[in-house]
Amino acid sequence: MGNICRSPTAEGVVRVLAERAGLAAEFEFDSAGTHGYHIGELPDARTRKVAAQRGYDLSSLRGRQVNHYDFVRFDHILAMDRGNLELLQRACPDEHQGKLGLFLEFGTGLAEDEVPDPYYGGEEGFEHVLDLVEAAANGLLDQLSRR
Repeated sequence: MGNICRSPTAEGVVRVLAERAGLAAEFEFDSAGTHGYHIGELPDARTRKVAAQRGYDLSSLRGRQVNHYDFVRFDHILAMDRGNLELLQRACPDEHQGKLGLFLEFGTGLAEDEVPDPYYGGEEGFEHVLDLVEAAANGLLDQLSRR
């Protein structure tokens, strides 16, 4: 939504995992929000804290909003939940609709298919988001590396 919690967590995690796997040069990862609430801002302090505890540094990331060029530029545009996916589907040109999906589609054995928004909750919500993101990021990298 605002690009300060879930999506920068996913961007930071997948970048680190790609680096660890020696795949960083093969792919480009970015995150963006469907709303312009937090353009130019750092990820939420709770997001950064929980990520740092697991070795992910999100301090170089800044909030931005999805733009038309993103639909052309990227092969996959993954939403954290159905509400944001619907917003992306409305904004996305017809020829790029096939690039859209949910991030957790890449996770295996997950009981959830959407990443819940932790913004209005406590630190445990940010921990849960990170658990889900790590599972899906590993699946995403596995699938991308097989291509």
